[in-house]
Amino acid sequence: MGVSPPKLELRAEAARLQAVFLDAGAQPVETDILQPAETLLDLYGEDIRARAYVTADPLRGERMLRPDFTVPVVQMHMQGGADPARYTYAGEVFRKQEASAERAAEYLQVGLEIFGGSDPARADAEVFDLVQRALSGLNLRASTGDIGILRAAVEGLETTRGRRDALLRHIWRPRRFRALLERFAGITPPDPSRLALLEDDIDGLLSQAGPQIGLRGAEEIRARLLALREEVRTPPLSSEQTGVLEDLAAVRETAPNALSHMRDMAVDLPRITPALDLMERRLEALAARGVAVDRLEFEASYGRTTMEYYDGFVFGFSVADRADLPPVATGGRYDALTRVLGQGRAIPAVGGVIRPELTRAQREAGA
Repeated sequence: MGVSPPKLELRAEAARLQAVFLDAGAQPVETDILQPAETLLDLYGEDIRARAYVTADPLRGERMLRPDFTVPVVQMHMQGGADPARYTYAGEVFRKQEASAERAAEYLQVGLEIFGGSDPARADAEVFDLVQRALSGLNLRASTGDIGILRAAVEGLETTRGRRDALLRHIWRPRRFRALLERFAGITPPDPSRLALLEDDIDGLLSQAGPQIGLRGAEEIRARLLALREEVRTPPLSSEQTGVLEDLAAVRETAPNALSHMRDMAVDLPRITPALDLMERRLEALAARGVAVDRLEFEASYGRTTMEYYDGFVFGFSVADRADLPPVATGGRYDALTRVLGQGRAIPAVGGVIRPELTRAQREAGA
């Protein structure tokens, strides 16, 4: 990428990008750079520490340099924003970079968030189209996916609630997800010593365990052991169910062909039909806005390793033939995040973000 341009030049690029969102009626907002670490740790677990800059405040507790804008903007909106509403922002975010020292740890982010409304498919299409317009003139490849279809497929598995919840928790971690699926299908045999432990008298084991160490109480440990016992005794998932789920996760075609392919799969996984209906309406809304949906790439597993709070439509724009570069823009739907930050009150929400230093670099490369 070479030497980074001066910040004033990047801010001018950010203002140019943000103008597209302002022209679409988005209200400009700001958020604090220092955010409470507790909220993000609750959302993502301790994994976020590996990517974020965390510091300690003697009065306010752990604080985190803003890793993105979406979470604080959602918090702001759920505390009293209008319905519907749309916001735009531009400012620095901070991410540790372990894979490459050349990747920036501090960079600008320009974004758009749309809350509320009665037509999610239309809102999805609008955000995608506005981001694409902001990126006009750049040689970028658009990719789309839909975490909602995978989530619906997991919900439709004929197994226990505990197994479905475990798979849903790890849907953003494909390796862990596959390992769980193989275990639940009986492909990976359970550990014999673990089996022996779970078949033993749980109350007797707890009474002989000695002094309690750690934060978990005896009742929590007992409940966990009972859940593990139930899991071991649950019949394995059928090969037909796991096979269809794996085939679904591997779908990668143009969007219309992918939709047709997944319609065939819905014969064995009928739970995904409403999500496919939403995808069809979204494609119609995209086409109505002039997006060439016949050439639009769709990958059922797109975003599963990088977009943890998205639970529906996801998209990204990246430099063709440059897998070493991060995406220039990403976005998607995150209704479930509003429920978490709204203390049980959920509203439709979709957004997208762009990295100005990457758009500027592409404009220079094109020139």
